[in-house]
Amino acid sequence: MDFRGIMADAISSYKGRADYLEVRIEQREATSLLYRLAEADSVSVKLVLGGSVRALADGGWGFAAFNDLAAVGKACEDAVTSARYVGSCLPASEKVSLARVTTAYDEVDLGISRGAKDVTLSDKMRVLGEYAQILAKSDPRVVSSHVRYGDFYVRKYFANSEGAYIVSEGSDMNASFGASAMKEGRPVEAFEGVGSTLDFTDLEGKHDVAREVVETCIETLDAEPVKAGVYTVVCDPHLAGVFIHEAFGHLSESDFIAENEDARKMMTLGRRFGQDFLNVADEPVPAGLRGSYKYDDEGTPAVTAPLITNGLLVGRLHSRETAAKMGEPTTGNARAVNHKFAPIVRMRNTVIRPGKADFDQLIGDIKLGIFAKAAYGGQTMIEQFSFSAREAFMIRDGKLAERVRDVVMAGNLFETLLNIEGIGSDFRWTGHTGGCGKGGQFPLPVMMGSPSIRIKNVVVGGR
Repeated sequence: MDFRGIMADAISSYKGRADYLEVRIEQREATSLLYRLAEADSVSVKLVLGGSVRALADGGWGFAAFNDLAAVGKACEDAVTSARYVGSCLPASEKVSLARVTTAYDEVDLGISRGAKDVTLSDKMRVLGEYAQILAKSDPRVVSSHVRYGDFYVRKYFANSEGAYIVSEGSDMNASFGASAMKEGRPVEAFEGVGSTLDFTDLEGKHDVAREVVETCIETLDAEPVKAGVYTVVCDPHLAGVFIHEAFGHLSESDFIAENEDARKMMTLGRRFGQDFLNVADEPVPAGLRGSYKYDDEGTPAVTAPLITNGLLVGRLHSRETAAKMGEPTTGNARAVNHKFAPIVRMRNTVIRPGKADFDQLIGDIKLGIFAKAAYGGQTMIEQFSFSAREAFMIRDGKLAERVRDVVMAGNLFETLLNIEGIGSDFRWTGHTGGCGKGGQFPLPVMMGSPSIRIKNVVVGGR
């Protein structure tokens, strides 16, 4: 089908009535599977063709989505009409302008070797069913378990009134494992996930991961709750990555900063956020990660955005609108979870750069502390946060000791960043499953990268 021609005709017909016009079209294929205990509970396969139009007129945005290519013209009419009306209502101080970007004409190949489309539904169910059997039957103390699998392949087409035309691909395949056990009426859960964007083979042969989930669940049954107090805490790469994404990354999204006076004061460039060895960035590379891409959903070339360099706040994440509003360079962070939504400022692959300490050096001089692994859940409220660890162990006299449970860390983001006193060399990427939510758009594929980090004076809730 001639998507390029359809988009070009639509833009040509309506660009005279708007200052800016863009059309996005997506062809998406998606599969979801759910196993409860050892049995398949639900199977879903979807094929979706749809798109959207966004118009800017007199400083006002208009947006319309469509699921029928015959409706592109109507979507253009609706978007332009809405934009002109919104623009007529806005005071001059609130009118939108767009930062200039390089006009791209490109086709981007992900380099998928064995994607979701290359694997039959029966083969997917066979692989996931094997994991479900392990989770359900490895230990009689497991009372419930699940395997959730989701994949999608999307081909995206983007064109705008500035002459850009981009064809790109998106791909994601992931599976999460969960097991629950019960002791004296108290439930205990354990989770883990695996995923890939380029090769389904990366999800095969993960039987040991399923077994480890069961083992962790059973071992936690006998763990005592942590004693509440103030500790030095060492976070593993997974928990550290979630912390920097949730507590700091969202504050770096400039649509939030531009609309919130308190946030502008907190996120002043040049402010010290950590020690000289703390370096944080958000980046669209390396290729093959869930948050990696060449162009964002506005057609803006994506670049690495340093956020904290040598402990100082040096940047933030931008769309074309926020870059123009704040007089800063574009970063290519405007993303939409699918064609039904307009792009908004979102993270990609958010990282804490590695340090030089090995794990033994991080814990070696801690008299009494906690080693916290992975994130079970969390909440943030501007600069305040709380996170629960999936697993945790006491650190006694520089050594890992007994397993504990119910570890909840809470504090002020800025104080906690300044209290990071050690950064490990054990960097790894996490976030192979799930996704990020914002503005009703969930789950957006993102990843976090971090080494283990050591934080002093952490308030830990517990017994």
